[in-house]
Amino acid sequence: MDPALTALLVDYAAPIAAAALAGGLVGLEREWRGHPAGLRTHMLVCLASALLMLAAVHQLDWPGGFPAEVVRIDPVRMAHGVLTGVGFLCGGVIFRQGLSVHGLTTAASLWITSALGILFGVGLYGLGVAGTAIVLVALIGLRWVDEKIPRERVTEISVGYHREGASPAETFRQLLLELGLKPGKLGHRLCDEGRTIELVARLRLRGGVRGRDIADRLLADPRVVRFEVMPDHD
Repeated sequence: MDPALTALLVDYAAPIAAAALAGGLVGLEREWRGHPAGLRTHMLVCLASALLMLAAVHQLDWPGGFPAEVVRIDPVRMAHGVLTGVGFLCGGVIFRQGLSVHGLTTAASLWITSALGILFGVGLYGLGVAGTAIVLVALIGLRWVDEKIPRERVTEISVGYHREGASPAETFRQLLLELGLKPGKLGHRLCDEGRTIELVARLRLRGGVRGRDIADRLLADPRVVRFEVMPDHD
């Protein structure tokens, strides 16, 4: 094989292909789970990181005839810039809904996928392959462990009652006590031009009580006009 072609494959084609494969594998898991940043996004992030690092590593090959004595090759600065830029992209997939913060795992997978692209871009194939394998184990294998870990369940409840009659606060407290829950401080809000009183509470679920149990009890109360039960775990 032509030495020039061999050098081209080793220096450029191999890291680009490795980055595309690594980003695709991580993105495939995110795509399968139905997350907004999936196969194409992770592959593009990994490829972009690898391409930028290749450009930094092979700075002496840039067109323009820069004198070798004035060129300072510093891939670390490029890596810092890449990871900083990806940080802004990661912020776009994180959002909050009630007590829940969604998208943290996807943001972390984007960030580490960028790091994998950097590793392949500078030629650290062993570290890149090992990192890809560990990421896949964390996303796929440890998911089962995460689901089995006991954790304190917290939920946020907001309930809208008709304003007519006595204050619904005591009725709401009594409902929670019957379910074995300890209501703390209640938030009060007047809504719908004064026609509805909304109560908001944050509760720790105990004794096998689920958010669905609370929802069923609220559905049976004719004074309830709306409610929302939000879990805190994504």
